[in-house]
Amino acid sequence: MASDAESRGPRADGLALADLLDRLTAEEPAARGTGDLTTRVSGATLDSRRVSPGDLYAALPGSRGHGAAYWPQARDAGAVAVVTDPAGAAEIGDGTPTLVVPDVRAGLGRVSALVYGEPARRLRMIGVTGTQGKTTTTRLLESGLSGAGLPAAVIGTVGTRILGEDVPSALTTPEAPDLQRLLRRMADAGVEVCAMEVSSHALVMGRVGGVVFDVAVFLNLGRDHLDFHRDMDDYFEAKATLFEPDHSARGLVTVDDSWGERLAERAAVPVQTLSATGREADWWVSDVDLSPTGATFRIRGPGVDVEAGCPIPGGFNVANTLAAVAAATTAGYDAQAVAREIADGPGVPGRLERVDEGQDFVVVVDYAHKPDAVAAALATLRSLTRGRLIVVLGAGGDRDPGKRPEMGRLAATGADVLVVTDDNPRSEDPATIRRAILEGTVGGAAEVIEIGDRRAAVAEAVRRAVAGDVVLIAGKGHESGQEVAGVMHPFDDRVVAREELRR
Repeated sequence: MASDAESRGPRADGLALADLLDRLTAEEPAARGTGDLTTRVSGATLDSRRVSPGDLYAALPGSRGHGAAYWPQARDAGAVAVVTDPAGAAEIGDGTPTLVVPDVRAGLGRVSALVYGEPARRLRMIGVTGTQGKTTTTRLLESGLSGAGLPAAVIGTVGTRILGEDVPSALTTPEAPDLQRLLRRMADAGVEVCAMEVSSHALVMGRVGGVVFDVAVFLNLGRDHLDFHRDMDDYFEAKATLFEPDHSARGLVTVDDSWGERLAERAAVPVQTLSATGREADWWVSDVDLSPTGATFRIRGPGVDVEAGCPIPGGFNVANTLAAVAAATTAGYDAQAVAREIADGPGVPGRLERVDEGQDFVVVVDYAHKPDAVAAALATLRSLTRGRLIVVLGAGGDRDPGKRPEMGRLAATGADVLVVTDDNPRSEDPATIRRAILEGTVGGAAEVIEIGDRRAAVAEAVRRAVAGDVVLIAGKGHESGQEVAGVMHPFDDRVVAREELRR
C-alpha cells in the first residue's frame, strides 16, 4: 500500500493567491483576500493533520468549533495560506495570507479545482449516483473501459483504481481537496476517462464542486441516509442536483422507480432514460437469461443493439450493466467493446462475491446494508437456491435507526434461517441495534438466532449449511474492518468465511 504522501499524488504547480482570487471573484463577488496575496500555494487540504508544505489550508466551521483554531498546527506543518469564512478570518487575524468566502464548504470544490489546475477538464468524467449499485456500476464501467484498451480510473466505496493500480482513498466521494488531487494525479498519469460514485453527502457538502461530469447517471432511490437527510424528498433533491448544468452536461436516468420518472421530467440537462424492467425508455434490455454465475442479455439503445453479460448474478446487476454500457456509449466509446469486456470481467469486490473452499453449498458475501439492497440480494439468491437460504445480518451504528426493523422484517420473510449479529456498532450499544432488527422479525417465517459476535455468527451459519443451501453474509461486503466503540478491528467477512469453511 502506498504511503499517505504517495497517495496524495503529484503536487500542482504553484498558484498565487491573487490569481486564485481573481478567478473566484468572477463567480463569487463577495470573495476577498487579506495578507500577502503573492503567496503561492501548491496543494490544498481541510485536515490540519495532513498538511504538506505549500498547502492552502481550508478552515471550515464545525459542530464543535471552527477549523481556524487549527491554523497554528497547519502552519507549523507547512501550510502557507488559508481559505475560510468571515468568522474564521477574524479568528486567524489579518497578517495571514487568507482568502475569505461567504461559505467555505460550498466554495471549496471550486477553490481546490483551481489550485490543482482544473484536472477534470483533462478527463472524460462519468458520475454515478443512486442508493444501490453505484459501486457495481462504476467498477463494471472501469472493467469494460480498461479491457477495451482505454486508460481508465474509478473512484468509489471500494477505493480508487488508476490505470489498474489500487490507490488508497477515503469516503465514497472524497473531500474536495482529496478529489481534485486524485484527478490531477490521473490526468498527469495519462488517464482518459474516470468513472466515479457521487453520493448525496458529496453533493450537499460540495465535494464535487469544480467538476462538470460529461455524463451523469441515476440508478434508483431507496431508504438510506435518513440520519443525514430530513426525509426521502430531501434525499431526492440532493441527488437531483447532479443533473444541473454546474454538475453535468447530460444525463442518463433509470426510470424503473417513481423517483427516476420524477427526475427524468425535471432534470435541467438533456437526459436519456434507461429501463431493465420493460418500461418504455431510450435504453432497455431484452433476451435476459439469469444464472447462478451472472446473466446474458441484449442491450438496445439509440443506434445500439449489442450482446451483453454480467459476471455477477441478479436482475439488478443487469440494470447496473445497462447503465454502465449506456454511460460509456454516451461518453463516446464503443458499446460492443465495453459490453464484451464487462461480460468477461472479474466482477466487483464484496458484491455477491462467492467464497469457495470446495464445500457442497454456496457462500456469498454482499454489501447489502439497507432495506432495498437486502431485498434485492434475498430475491436473487432465493431464485438460485435448491435448499435453504441462511442469512447473517446486522446493521451499522450511528446511522439511520429506522431502517433496522425493516431490514429484520425483510430478512425474516426472505430467509429460512436468519442469524442476527453485529455489523459496525460504532459508538452505539450493539445489543440495542440487534434488538431493533429483531423487532422487525416478529411474524416472519425464518428461524431467527441472535449471536452478537460476528465471527461466531458466520461460523454458526456455515455449520448449519448442507448440500444445496446458500449462505448470505450481508452488510459489510468488501470492508476489512469492524468498528466497535470507536476502535477499528480487522474483520473481513470473506476472510472469516473462508477460515470457518476450512475448519
